[in-house]
Order: sequence, then structure tokens, then C-alpha cells
Amino acid sequence: MPGRVLDNPLVLPVLGLLLESPMHPYQVEVTLRERSEDGQWPLNRGSLNNVIAALAAAGWIEEHERAQREGRPVRTVYALTDAGRAELVSRLDIQIRSAAREFSPFFAAISYLGALGREGAVDALTERAQRLTARIESDHTKLTRALGDGVPALFVVEADYALHAARAELDWIASTIASIRDGRLAWPEPISPSRTSLRAGSANRDGRDARR
Repeated sequence: MPGRVLDNPLVLPVLGLLLESPMHPYQVEVTLRERSEDGQWPLNRGSLNNVIAALAAAGWIEEHERAQREGRPVRTVYALTDAGRAELVSRLDIQIRSAAREFSPFFAAISYLGALGREGAVDALTERAQRLTARIESDHTKLTRALGDGVPALFVVEADYALHAARAELDWIASTIASIRDGRLAWPEPISPSRTSLRAGSANRDGRDARR
């Protein structure tokens, strides 16, 4: 089981946070939620606790201290070990070099865009573009504020990447909507079940006639 837990996508961000400073699990959870407003990480307390337990069992993190506030339970603060730092560097190197396709619910959905019909597709894509535009504006404001406050650009490079990716998607959506409206993206005529049955029946009769 620990080996399987170490494949959890939460492993990388947890190791990364502990590279910044020792933390207790609740602090890790709060920080990940703050940095993942759109839910990039599949985060829930149970899976996070399992990941932290597996990291400790693997020797990648270790108990740093036990902290307790008045009226609060004792919390174990964990720190990254040398082995954990080496594992983090190895995983980062592999994932940054890799160009493997990553699963995207949007990619899966647009595979069946035709089912919405022309107008339905335009309407859905237009709403997504509006939501995406609002997110881009919000993220750009946050990034500009962070850089203005003196945060080194390297520390927010993932936000810069996310902005570029979102803008590229927005451009694609605009181009696709234009292609639908001017007819460049052709929409095949739907085949009704009755027409399909008629064609199948005709083919069967033709086959029988040919054999006579």
C-alpha cells in the first residue's frame, strides 16, 4: 500500500512545501488549498494524511518537532530529509522533461463537441471563454501584485505558465467559434435511428437478392 500511495500526485507538492520549511499536516493542507484555488490538486484530508504517513515510512520526511497551542491538540511538524530532497529533485527533473499527454476533462469533452450541434457548441464555448477571460484577469492581477510586492519571479513561475496556457486556450476557443460560424468546421448531418434501420434493411434485401 505505501508504494501505491507514493504514486499519488500529492507527493510532489507535499515534498515541495516541506522543502520551503517544516510544517505540520494541517498547515500543509491549508497552504495547498490557498495555492490551488481552482482545485489543481486532488486534495482531501484523508488522502493527504495517507501521503504524509507513506512519506515518513519511506524516510523522505521525518518528525521535526511536536507543537501545541493552548487548547489545541499536539501536532507533529515534519521536515524534509536528504533522501526526500533527492526524491523531489528526481521527480521534478523527470516531470519537467516529459512531454507525455496529460488527462484533461475539457479535452475529453471536446472530443464529442459535435453532439451539441452548431448553436449548442458555440453557446458552450462562448460561456467557457467568458469564464476563462475572468480567470485570466484575476490571475494576472494576482501575479502582478505578487511581483510588485517583491516576490521573485522564479517563485511564481507556475502562475506565469498557467496564464500563458489559459491565453492559448482562449485563442483556440475564439478560432473554433469563428470556424463554426463561417462553416469552415463542417457539421455532418445527423443520421436518425429510422434512417439507419432503413439502410440496414435495404442492405439485407440487396444481399438476399444478389444470392438468388
